Amino acid sequence: MNIQLESISVAKLVVSFMLGAFIGLDREKQGKDAGIRTYAAICFGATLFTAIADEFNDIASASRIISNIVVGIGFLGAGIISNSNTSNTTYGLTTAATVWCTAAVGVAVGMDKFVIATSASLLIYFLLALDRQKWYIKWKNKIKNKHNNTLTD
Repeated sequence: MNIQLESISVAKLVVSFMLGAFIGLDREKQGKDAGIRTYAAICFGATLFTAIADEFNDIASASRIISNIVVGIGFLGAGIISNSNTSNTTYGLTTAATVWCTAAVGVAVGMDKFVIATSASLLIYFLLALDRQKWYIKWKNKIKNKHNNTLTD
């Protein structure tokens, strides 16, 4: 393999590492189990698989590898989600969803879609930060109260 092509792949890995770490930064700040290392590894791994698939110069092979990334991360997400029978609540949905999205960011980087990958990373970070925004909390409570009032009427 050409050293120039490998250098491009290394640059992709660095970009995906940084984007994944950026997404994981919010989770790390919140003390979640999945943080910078987890999100960076997911993004990095998806980019690595996609970059390798791109070297095959075979669309069918590349699409199979990318579809298996989606399936593998879906399996990982299923393991993240858990239910509590005592409190009748579900945990891990946001983590599972953002892990899935972070893998997509990695695939985008692997396919040289840097603007899409960066935009998606910013949007994922924004979604994760919503729970700490006063306007969002106020809006969410308003909806919750409205819903609770209709249940009691």
